[in-house]
Amino acid sequence: MQKSYIWSLPTRVFHFFFVLFILLAFLSDDEDRLLNYHALAGYAVLILLIFRFFWGFWGPKYSLFKDFPIGIQNVKDFIINIFDSNQKYIGHNPLASYAMFGMLIVTFLTVMTGILAFGVQEGKGVLSFLNSPYFKDMKLFKDIHEFLSSVLIALIIAHILGVLSDRLLHSKNETLKSIVTGFKLTQENESIKLNIFQKLFAFLAFVAFIAFLIFSLSQPKNILTASIHKPIDYKMQNPLFVKECASCHILYPPNLLPKKSWEIMMSDLENHFGDDASLDDESNKNILAFLVNNSAETSTTKASFKFLNSIGDKDIIALTKTTFWEKKHRDIPKELFLNKDIKSKANCKACHSDVEKGLIENENIKNISDFK
Repeated sequence: MQKSYIWSLPTRVFHFFFVLFILLAFLSDDEDRLLNYHALAGYAVLILLIFRFFWGFWGPKYSLFKDFPIGIQNVKDFIINIFDSNQKYIGHNPLASYAMFGMLIVTFLTVMTGILAFGVQEGKGVLSFLNSPYFKDMKLFKDIHEFLSSVLIALIIAHILGVLSDRLLHSKNETLKSIVTGFKLTQENESIKLNIFQKLFAFLAFVAFIAFLIFSLSQPKNILTASIHKPIDYKMQNPLFVKECASCHILYPPNLLPKKSWEIMMSDLENHFGDDASLDDESNKNILAFLVNNSAETSTTKASFKFLNSIGDKDIIALTKTTFWEKKHRDIPKELFLNKDIKSKANCKACHSDVEKGLIENENIKNISDFK
């Protein structure tokens, strides 16, 4: 037995970053305020996939797709001889080859549906232009993305179990160790050697990838995460609305409630959440018209759409009474709303710094630990 150089440095570096950014993508999935980083992790994985695609045609032996033993007879022979310590497969074995193809394809589909959902639901990224025509289908795109993510997790688990079983059954091949060192133990010298083109391609790909990471982290509002939803200057649009409605509480954007809710609220201002907020008829009509013309029905933001669907035909005028609000805040301890910097569930601005500008952007959500 002798050591053979099987996995080249570019292959091993790809594997390291591929694992790292898939892990980062999963870790940043549940936190709304980390959504931009989740998207950037997805873009990073996409770049890595593009490299691996070309490396599968231009790379060295064992990394080439044509060298993957995916024939039916190969699979049968491998399964029949799976307990044989002398395996003839130096690179990927048949089952590992299928797992690799499966992971590459499903990862690509997961990333692409993620970029699609990011554009449709959030109005962000390179596909943000799809927000306006398809925002009503945002749940569909998100569900497809999450389904593919679950499939990917299953494939990753299968891959890990395969590696561990190979280590148990064929430990002398040093398969697990080889992804770090590049070397496997073989009967004869099976070492690979990169040519000048492969070295140059891998180097340029690595430089481009690092440049992407530097650009993404130094320019957080770049085209990959930028939003089509811009801050609104309500004072410029309707000074009376700002003067009357922001004098006693925060300024609630018109696009968070449907037309019906605003009409109900403005028709009973003398009983405005326990206060008398009555206005003269002219001011009432002015503000009501502005609220109706800019209500949730006129907006394509995720918050507007979610509140609109949550309220439906119900006579709800308080955002905190909607099922959407309750679902989004269910993990926040009730006593936190009594914090001196929050004081009330109605104080959206305490956590959403951009709410008075008509936005509720994920990256601007404060961490609840800031209030403890």
